[in-house]
Amino acid sequence: MKDIGLVLEGGGSRGVYTAGVLRFLMEQDLYFPYVIGVSAGACNGSSYISKQIDRNRITTIDYVDHPEYLSFRNWLTKRQIFGMDFIFDKLPNQLVPFDYQTFNDAEQEFVVGVTDCHTGEPLFYRKSQHADDMITLLRASSSLPLVAPVVQFDQKSLMDGGISAPIPVHQSLKDGNHKNVVILTRNRGYYKKPQSFSWYINKKYQQYPGLLKALKRRHQEYNDTINYLFEEEEKGNIFIICPTEKLTVGRIEKNKKKLTSLYNRGYQDTQDLQQSLREFCNTK
Repeated sequence: MKDIGLVLEGGGSRGVYTAGVLRFLMEQDLYFPYVIGVSAGACNGSSYISKQIDRNRITTIDYVDHPEYLSFRNWLTKRQIFGMDFIFDKLPNQLVPFDYQTFNDAEQEFVVGVTDCHTGEPLFYRKSQHADDMITLLRASSSLPLVAPVVQFDQKSLMDGGISAPIPVHQSLKDGNHKNVVILTRNRGYYKKPQSFSWYINKKYQQYPGLLKALKRRHQEYNDTINYLFEEEEKGNIFIICPTEKLTVGRIEKNKKKLTSLYNRGYQDTQDLQQSLREFCNTK
């Protein structure tokens, strides 16, 4: 495959769908030369690059009931719903070791999208330039407003990449990929509605006007991108993989049965599409 990008949407707990998709791709030895993701999509993508076929399932499903992973206690003690230290330190460095060597040695380009809190614009960091900083960047890309802290990196204040570039297909195009496979974590037909913002969020992030602006236009950015994807899909430039059954998993989910079902759905949907996917990838 050449000049084909793999684009991974975020979505919090819904990212287990992407994990199932990537498991099937790894089983079939289908590795794209360029992978870009935000938030949960980027986290799943990192284990795809490191070729750890079970890692996404273990970290996002098996550990979901661990009190340090996702709990109200985290919120009371650290003002975090997800335990960011646990997820981005204890898990990759102790409990479910991340294969840094394979990740760093991979020929594939891997790009993580984050949001610059001061400007509200997306920033993209590449493995080829920031391999040693990837865990920090994955953490920044996954830091959701109100439930996780701002991450400081390279003299910038960073948060969830899904705010400013929820489906980073345009960056893949800028990087030279004229065709893209896009994994969505919402059903077809889903469009975001405008969010109402309380006085609290405006006060909490008053020093980051760019972030507030990006949050307020997030729904429009998402919906415009979805429309673009469907238009390009009809032209044969985009291949979309997304849930074929109605979602029962929300952004924050602890029910292992629901998570496993969505993971399996990602695997099955991709298996059902494998012939047309291979044809798309092999067509110039």
